[in-house]
Amino acid sequence: MNAANDYATLVGRIFLSALFILAGINKAMGAAGTIAFIESKGLPLPQIVYAATVALELGGGILLLIGYQARLVGLAFAIFCVLTAVIFHPGLEDPAFLKNFAIAGGMLYVFACGAGRLSLDGRRGA
Repeated sequence: MNAANDYATLVGRIFLSALFILAGINKAMGAAGTIAFIESKGLPLPQIVYAATVALELGGGILLLIGYQARLVGLAFAIFCVLTAVIFHPGLEDPAFLKNFAIAGGMLYVFACGAGRLSLDGRRGA
């Protein structure tokens, strides 16, 4: 990998992680509304789903940002994005449906290729 690829991978991780970190912060600050939205979809244990979602978005977002365990985080986010699309934004008429699948595709790249050399995983040789 050359320097341009190293920096592109880093910037890509920053962009992807920012989406999840900011979403996690927004959900953490609006618990009641988020839980009500989860309840409206008929999911069981909405408070637990809410807590797990905030933990994944914030924790996973930070891990992705620093590039630690990025392959596992990428896989977790890919699954999360597909489930989010199917459960919360079903149908092609909802722009968030395809957006979530596109993000899942990006996360599968992270899963397949890792965090790159400019990451904690890169420093560990993972």
